Amino acid sequence: MQQVKSEAFLAGARMVDPRALPVPVRTPRKRIANRISHAWVLHGHRIRKGLLIAALLAGGVGIFQAREPIGLMASALGEIAQGNFARAGLAIGEISITGQTLTSEQDIFDALGIQPHTSTLAFDVEAARQRIAELPAVEAVTVRKTYPGDVFVEIVEAVPVARWRVDGITFVIDANGNQIGEDRGAYGDLPLVIGDGAADDALVMIRVLGRVPELKEGLIALSRIADRRWDMLYDTGLRVQLPEQGVAQALDRLV
Repeated sequence: MQQVKSEAFLAGARMVDPRALPVPVRTPRKRIANRISHAWVLHGHRIRKGLLIAALLAGGVGIFQAREPIGLMASALGEIAQGNFARAGLAIGEISITGQTLTSEQDIFDALGIQPHTSTLAFDVEAARQRIAELPAVEAVTVRKTYPGDVFVEIVEAVPVARWRVDGITFVIDANGNQIGEDRGAYGDLPLVIGDGAADDALVMIRVLGRVPELKEGLIALSRIADRRWDMLYDTGLRVQLPEQGVAQALDRLV
């Protein structure tokens, strides 16, 4: 039965030239869609990964470009909060400073960083203390605040041991030779050392000279020569040239 049907089917068939068949029309849009479909099937994993990376890069660029407006907005909000606290009665109204002699009040005020809108609540005591501690003459400092609006600063300054004149300017120095302030006439009783390198070795020379107080009469300065030895200068114009070594013995012979 099956064979009869096949023969009947073939009997009604006719030969057709394939070139005469209609060619399906493919528009540019369909061709592009087919290519995208083939690419997605073959390389879908890589395409998804690339799209993810591109999205992350675009997001990063957006955040980078928006950083300045975000920072300005945060700063503005902080100032608004500060102003609200200040208007609520928490503005810093009184600053008390004690213990300073060499350090100017203006330098301390600048280091405190207090502005007209700064509130006691937002004032950072530790940050202010660290800034004041960096001032040259300050050896120790305590900063505290009390509500509603008081700030107290207690300073301990380094002890000046001598005056050091260099390049026409006279500084006050501590035992380590550090400049802790500029002498404006208030430290005339301290020994005066002059010349490059004089500050570093001043304390040693001053202590040696303290053994022979007779030689201090009329002494106006100790001059450091080539950062190797000292000369003693007197108000009479006398200059005593001390050796590099054996300074104590040389001073004893002068008495």
